[in-house]
Amino acid sequence: MNNLKELKIWSKAIDLAVDVYKVTSSYPTDERFGLINQSRRAVVSIPSNIAEGAGRNSPKEFNNFLGIANGSCFELQTQLVIANRLNLLDEENLNPLLFQLDELQKMTYGFQQMLKKKIENKGI
Repeated sequence: MNNLKELKIWSKAIDLAVDVYKVTSSYPTDERFGLINQSRRAVVSIPSNIAEGAGRNSPKEFNNFLGIANGSCFELQTQLVIANRLNLLDEENLNPLLFQLDELQKMTYGFQQMLKKKIENKGI
C-alpha cells in the first residue's frame, strides 16, 4: 500500500480536478448534463483511480488502475478540445489544462514502466 500524500502524480491529478471544476463552472447551464458533467466525471476519475490502485495489494493491480486513470486523461483531453471548438473554453484556459494533462500522462506512463519492472523482477 502506498501513502497518497507522497504520490506526486496523485497530488497533480487533484490539482487538475480543481482547475477543471473551476473552468467548467463558466460553461452555460444547458451543458450541465453534457460537457460539464462528463468533464468533471472524467477528471475526478483520474485521482480516484490512482488512489484506488495505490491502495491495492500488488504492483500489478496498481498498474491496472494507472491505465484506467490514463484513459480518463485522454477522455478529458477530448472533452476539453470539444469545449474549445464550441467556444465554451478559450485558449487561455485550455492550454494550461492540456499541459497538466500531458504532464500527468507522461508521469502515468513512467510510473507504469517502473511498476512493470517491479512485476517482472518479482515474477508477479
